[in-house]
Amino acid sequence: MNKRLLYASLISFALALLPGCSDRLDLEDAAFSLALGLDLDKENHLIVYTTTSVFSRDVKKRSQEIEVKTKTVRMSRQELDAYTAGAILGRKTQVLLVGKRILQHEGWFLLLEPFFRDSRNSVTMRVVAVDGPVSDIIYNNPKDKPMLPVFMAGLIDTKYKSSETVRTTLQELHRQMYEKGTTASISEISIDKNVRLTGTTLLDAQGKYADSLNMQETAFLHILKKSVKKSASLTFAIPGKPKTGPFDTDRIAVEAHKIKTKIKTSYRQDKFQFDIHVTMAVALTEKLFAYDVRTKGAQLEKMISEQTQKQIQQLIKKNQKHHIDAIGLGLYARAHEYDQYKKVEDHWGDALATADVNVVVKAIITSMGPVK
Repeated sequence: MNKRLLYASLISFALALLPGCSDRLDLEDAAFSLALGLDLDKENHLIVYTTTSVFSRDVKKRSQEIEVKTKTVRMSRQELDAYTAGAILGRKTQVLLVGKRILQHEGWFLLLEPFFRDSRNSVTMRVVAVDGPVSDIIYNNPKDKPMLPVFMAGLIDTKYKSSETVRTTLQELHRQMYEKGTTASISEISIDKNVRLTGTTLLDAQGKYADSLNMQETAFLHILKKSVKKSASLTFAIPGKPKTGPFDTDRIAVEAHKIKTKIKTSYRQDKFQFDIHVTMAVALTEKLFAYDVRTKGAQLEKMISEQTQKQIQQLIKKNQKHHIDAIGLGLYARAHEYDQYKKVEDHWGDALATADVNVVVKAIITSMGPVK
């Protein structure tokens, strides 16, 4: 009997220590924000958009789109709540859409401070730059596609796996913004009739829009960052090959895999030097001009290597032109030339702009396809 009383006392004490449910919110009283959008109107007023889920059998539309003009993101919460039957929760937000009008202003990243301050908000949402009005994306609800947030999350995740865009969560963006050895990059979308992924947006050290990369340039960015998941699809125009009428028959496409990128860092003549060597196996996926790969394979490998090297160099020059470092070469400078890096870490983009970056690419054809 004494043991039973002791066990009961211990259980009661343990239950008393457990956190309570004073902040419980029933599902029918909640509105889950699946997508959040930030933009500026023509008068530079902050506009906050949200797409919330609707839990009701009586309605056909499963989402509700709301927009409010506000001063801060935190203030928008109460204003958005005024349009919904339940309290808006940010735990399930899938995507954060940021208009290019906002990205053209320094200091916009401070608007996101509430997400890192309030633990009830999600920091795993994908951050996406919108080339155009965010409203065009928020109110785009085609009947032949899933809900916009679900569709966009799947689109970004799929294209990220094929190295056609980056997948930058809010938490990762926070790291990139405060890491002095690199600059941030986020996915980029636009809309004509449908939502379209265009590649990657590059930001400078202050988070301001610097430039955009198309999907092939993004693949080269992944190669340099050693972040290719499985393979990267690359297409090149081979100089000197003839075209047939209106068709670009001078093209060759390859699937690059087993990519190895080595970066050697040094400091000479008062500037940094990076020697980048890329080795990759390639499988031919398209060859629109006559060429005997069996007997001239070495020459074709050289052509592919030269075109890859040329486009990687163009990507590096684009970074240097805008004094940004989406590649993260500053991380190598800090690791291998720490004393020199510390002198320029607060303006690393300027130091990279004057650095010597040499690139060598070696492509090895491993497959020509089943058709001769």
